Parts: sequence; structure tokens; C-alpha cells
Amino acid sequence: MAAMWMCSSLVIWAMVPNFPFLHALVVGACITPTDPVLSNSIVKGKFADKNVPRPLQRIIVAESGANDGLGYPFLYFGLYLLKYIGMGGEGYSGGAGKAIGLWFYETWVYTVILSVVYGIVVGWLSRKLLHWAEEKHYVDRESFLVFAIALSLFIIGTCGLIGTDDLLACFVAGNVFTQDDWFRLETMDDSLQPTIDMLLNLAVFMWFGAVCPWSSFLNNSVIPIYRLIFLGILILLVRRMPIIFAMHKLIHQIEHFYQAAFVGFFGPIGVGAVFYLSVSREFLNQITVDGQVREDAAKVSEAVNVVVWFLVICSIIVHGLCIPLAKAGYHLPRTISQALSTSIIAEPDPVPIANVQHTHSTATRGVGPTNNRNRKRGQAGREPPDPAVFQIGRSVIRTTSSQEQVQVGAATADEPARPVNLIVRENEQDSPQESSNSNSPTPAVEQHV
Repeated sequence: MAAMWMCSSLVIWAMVPNFPFLHALVVGACITPTDPVLSNSIVKGKFADKNVPRPLQRIIVAESGANDGLGYPFLYFGLYLLKYIGMGGEGYSGGAGKAIGLWFYETWVYTVILSVVYGIVVGWLSRKLLHWAEEKHYVDRESFLVFAIALSLFIIGTCGLIGTDDLLACFVAGNVFTQDDWFRLETMDDSLQPTIDMLLNLAVFMWFGAVCPWSSFLNNSVIPIYRLIFLGILILLVRRMPIIFAMHKLIHQIEHFYQAAFVGFFGPIGVGAVFYLSVSREFLNQITVDGQVREDAAKVSEAVNVVVWFLVICSIIVHGLCIPLAKAGYHLPRTISQALSTSIIAEPDPVPIANVQHTHSTATRGVGPTNNRNRKRGQAGREPPDPAVFQIGRSVIRTTSSQEQVQVGAATADEPARPVNLIVRENEQDSPQESSNSNSPTPAVEQHV
């Protein structure tokens, strides 16, 4: 993170005209943290599960969560030096020694260390209490699902009351709370938290678009627009890649060079940068002389507002659209090839009805001339299909020729010959005498076949 801070500060110092390096350190500290919200676009979803190895996903999440809270020391280092040595320390006494002392015990001890300790205590107590309440059945399912959201709001509120780093405290408390992985497994099949997470992310980015100083990108006294655009390109390329390429062999989660390039490129700038922008501007507006904001503090405040917002917008556009464009580029050649292969398949020419000379119903039996369509497809030499069994206006029983008639009891290919006894009853003509003897049985004649 220190290397990212120095690389960003050097690029800003080189690109912003008449901008001291101390001022560049303040602006560079605001854009150093990696945004955890934009990082979700590369560590969540089907594309990430298929193309991004699990160790890389974890290291990006861990880095983005920790960097958001650890940005305080880098930011306040430049702010305290600017306050006590900028413009000769006008309005403030003590010099660099006092600035370093304040930076150490107010930033490191009270802000960073206290936040870590507070996060550990609150996360551990919350996990134990939730285990106990679940075992005693004191908590229902709905309250169990929203417990993590309530815990984060509680930490943000209490850290704001005591004046410590709420982002770092939330990150530490979340890791301690889910240390045994019990809560994650219990809520794995539930979609409440991902849904709320998505709604909050959408609300944040809508707020970004509403409060972003769009007009100041073109009309400002700090940096012209062409330098600002070139600055955005350099920051996206130089901010992380050099240090990742230099140290990727020491990071065991990064196994290949292209993975180092992936991790080096995907370092989005977003919510954390805007948070530190507001913190730095609030601090700079308090550096006053005779009731007016000191000149150097005002210049840095304007530079932070213009440069940080522009870099946030660039990161949202570039890093936010990289995954959808990569997916489209991956599937586009296959889609085009399938479309081309489908279009070049030769379809048979339709046969006009006027060219068919002999037509007949497909439901009637008969042998007609060979179909022109079959000849066109090369089927003229084939035998015509068997005539249909069902016919209109005739019996549904297939008739057989005299040669095909089989004698009763005669042997066939399917079954052997067997004797059949036929009993034929001879009925004589009716007469008055026979009617009187109608109760007598009719003689039968037995024939052997």
C-alpha cells in the first residue's frame, strides 16, 4: 500500500502544474485504498467462479477491505505536515516535530490501533452471543439473517461517537465474527444479504452521480482537461502494476505472470476514495489564518475535489465494464461463427405448385408418378413408400390378392401348420312341419381340414 501511495503521488506531482510534492502526497493518499464495492464485480458471479481462481478472489477481497481502513496513516501524514510546515507553518507553531507526534499518537494509536482492538472485541462478543441465542432459541430466523447488518450499523455509530476509524473497525469485526465460518454456512442459501448489498451499492453509485462535480473537470484552476485525462490513464496503469510485478513471486496466491497482471490492473478506486476526500477537505477547511482558509490548504482542497472525483469516475467506468466486455469478447467470436455457418447452409429450392402435373391426396391409396421434389433431391431411384393403410370411403382392412391369401391352417413363415376343425350347421328351408319341430336340434356336419 505504501508503494501504491508513492507511485500515485509521483504521477500526480508530475501531471498537475505547479503542484508541490507534499500536496501530491495528500491527493495520492485519497486514491490509494482499493474499493471493496467495485472489487465485487471481479470476485463474485459466474464469470469470477469460472475464470478467477479462488485464492486470487480472497486476496483481492482482503486487500480491498484492509486498505479502506489503513488509508488514515498515509492521509494524515501529509495533512499534518501541510498544516505545520506548509507556507512556513503560518498560523501554527511546532514545525515538523509536532506534526510527526500528532500523526503518531492521534492517527496510529487512537485511530488505527483503537479501531482494531474495538473491532476484535465487538466481533468476538457478537459471535459468542449469537451462538448462545441460537442454542437457546432466543432469536428467530428473520433477526438471525439481519444480524450482520445490525452489527455493522452498530460499529459505525459507536466509532463515530468515539472518533475512531469506523471502516477499519467494521472490517476487523467482520473477520472475527465469521472466524469459525458458522454464520456464513447458516446464511448461504439465503438471498437477503446479497439483495441488500446490491441495493446499497446502487444507492451509493446513484449518489456519486448526483454529487459529482462534473463541471469542475473542465473549469478549474488546478489542471487542464487534457492533462486530467492523461493523468487518469497513468494512474490506472502505474498505481498498482509496478509493485505487483515486482513482488508477485513473494505472493504465493499469484502463480503466473498473467495473474499478476490481473491483480495489478484490478485495483478499483471508489467509495474509500470519496470517503477520504471528504475527510481531507474537512481537515483542510480548518487550517485558517485570520478566519480565512490558508492559501495552500484551499489549493489542495480544490485539487483533491477535482482529481479524486475524476479518477473515481474513470475507475468506475473502466473496472466496472471490464468484466462485461471480457465476457462479450469471449462469446462474440463463437456467436459470429455460428451465425455465419448457419447462413451458408444451402436450402433446397421450393417447387412451384404449377410445375406439379400429377397431384393426388396423401390420404388415398395409389401409385402415381415420381415426385419432382424427390428427383431434385436425388431420390428418383428409390422405391416408393408402402401405400397407406387408411383410405377414404373404403374399409380400413388391407385387401390381399389371390396369391397372398393363405389357407386356414396352412403353414406360414411365422408359425407351423396345425389342423383346424370347422363345424358347419346346415339350415333347411322353413316349413310348417319344421316349425312344429323347432325345438329339435339342428343336425351338424363336421368337416376336417
